[in-house]
Amino acid sequence: MTQPSPGGRCGVYPGTFNPPTVGHLAIIEAALSHLGLRSLDLVVSVNPLAKTAAEQPRLEHRVEVIEASVAHLAGVRVMTTPLRLIADIARGYDVVVMGADKWAQVNDVVFYDSPEHRDEMVAALPQVSVAARNGDDVPANLLLPTEPEVHHVSSTHARAGAIHLMTRQAQAFDEQWGAWSDPDHYESLLG
Repeated sequence: MTQPSPGGRCGVYPGTFNPPTVGHLAIIEAALSHLGLRSLDLVVSVNPLAKTAAEQPRLEHRVEVIEASVAHLAGVRVMTTPLRLIADIARGYDVVVMGADKWAQVNDVVFYDSPEHRDEMVAALPQVSVAARNGDDVPANLLLPTEPEVHHVSSTHARAGAIHLMTRQAQAFDEQWGAWSDPDHYESLLG
């Protein structure tokens, strides 16, 4: 994983982005405009917490689609990491950006050795900025302002058939490969 570059506030937005959605784009754009960031790194964990490691499409294809989806945004990079905990991924950054569902996960003791370990890791986070999601509570002091129409958007819904929630680039990749809508076809094309 590349470390944040010096000279200005750098943010990190960890996630699987599987697939990248219009909600992800809204969060990225809000982070860039509201947090005074010079750069924002989208960091994809190779083996994310609470997710199966063998999700489709393959990691290299997901990274390509994510990169294509954010190519128009200055200062946004995509990278991968073997790290799993948000506190570890966010080390060295000025701001960590996440959705409300991820914030709930960050605070869930089940992902840590003990409540004390959780408290230590949460305290080690840089500035936290959390995008709202329908049904999830976000402390007002952490809230990243996004338009309410994207609060319902999720990659889970996009994978379940709500293709219109995907970025244009993800839709195009899915149309060609069936990566999310027809995983068997996707695997057959890979041989």
